[in-house]
Amino acid sequence: MKTLLKGGTVVSGSKTAAADVLMEDGKILAVEQKIDEADAKIIDVSGRLLFPGFIDAHTHFDLHVAGTVTADDFKSGTKAALAGGTTMIIDFATQYQGESLHQALNNWHKKADGNASCDYGFHLAISDWNHSVNEELDTIISEGVTSFKLYMTYDEMYMADKKIYQILKRLKEAGGIAGVHCENKGIIEALVEEEKAKGNYSVNAHKKSRPAAVEAEAAGRLLKIAQVADCPVIIVHLSSEAGYKEILYARERGQEVYVETCPQYLIFNDDVYDLPGFEGSKYVISPTIKKASDRKRLWELLKADQIQTVSTDHCSFTLAQKAAGSKDFTKIPNGMPGVEARPALMYSFGVKKYGLTVEQMCRLLSENPAKLYGVYPEKGVIAPGSDADIVVWNPESRWTMSVDNQVAHVDYCPFEGITVEGKAELVFLKGRLAAENGKVLVEKTGSYVARNKHMGLAQWN
Repeated sequence: MKTLLKGGTVVSGSKTAAADVLMEDGKILAVEQKIDEADAKIIDVSGRLLFPGFIDAHTHFDLHVAGTVTADDFKSGTKAALAGGTTMIIDFATQYQGESLHQALNNWHKKADGNASCDYGFHLAISDWNHSVNEELDTIISEGVTSFKLYMTYDEMYMADKKIYQILKRLKEAGGIAGVHCENKGIIEALVEEEKAKGNYSVNAHKKSRPAAVEAEAAGRLLKIAQVADCPVIIVHLSSEAGYKEILYARERGQEVYVETCPQYLIFNDDVYDLPGFEGSKYVISPTIKKASDRKRLWELLKADQIQTVSTDHCSFTLAQKAAGSKDFTKIPNGMPGVEARPALMYSFGVKKYGLTVEQMCRLLSENPAKLYGVYPEKGVIAPGSDADIVVWNPESRWTMSVDNQVAHVDYCPFEGITVEGKAELVFLKGRLAAENGKVLVEKTGSYVARNKHMGLAQWN
């Protein structure tokens, strides 16, 4: 049966317009100022904004890391995503040492297939670069995995400069793109040793061992490697003004650099690491949350369209898991939840407080990720022929974030007590009402989405 959303305002990355939306069989049939369809189920969405389903291109579900497994698997994580208005996630399928890329991909399919409540794709995180992996890339990309993750820190995932150069060059040839975690491993290790030598094993030492210069140095080095390789790159979870300056230099040199940041870097300051007791462990993430001046600068960059996407880096752990580092900050699992909170935070803080337009919000949370990661115009836009992934957004809703009203499988909410404006009132996944006011109505109907080769954002402008 056809469904007609009537009386709403459709938001795209370039404009808003009053329009009705007609859907059938998982696709959008028409977007017009006035649609009269006698045989359709009519839903009155007057006073509501209609966004294309939000895409979170940075999640870690069911990830074995730091001697434990993330609290959210694909069942709980994708339900949390859907509850907040996210209809597609792109998770990091991790290649562990000795594995082929196909082994890693198959492992993640086993975790996700049949369990996901929103659509999903995978990036491949490369830890073991060798001749056979090099040979696999063409096939992997042809199968719809077109983006990859490289780490410049973490012992088990670290990539040296030589291998980063080789991978970037190969990805350009094959039609893929890499997102890179930029932190200087050696400096972190030295600063950790210094803090421990002082007897500082507390949460507070986490921020002291990962200052902004750690991100900036690695970002600058990566971008010079990418310049030599003549390859576009994505800087993921940018947290600092110092890191952005390196990106600016690269862009001034003519390089193609895309940037992602996350809500935690936009909402909090590094004083969270000075909270009493072990409270700061909730915010132990890498890169660290930085200073108020960095937060302010990130908002300025978002307003100026210098950052292309806002994802979450959702990597959740329970308080008991965090407690593994109660005597040694280096043993605190790094990560925090956020996949369901992102849209409301970006509307409340971004649109209402800092002056982003709803069109910018659409670009950051939906349109740009769809274009950058090869699923546009199937997703990322409300248009005839596109998937009927639609968020009916109530801009008048006011509510308070709390562990009591979140879906994520975590026993704390990092945004506890924050009152926000705006909410995903209705969430349609391929034309089917899947969530309403934070409650998931339909589970495990998400599909794997194969993605196209990287072509950048410029082609769509």
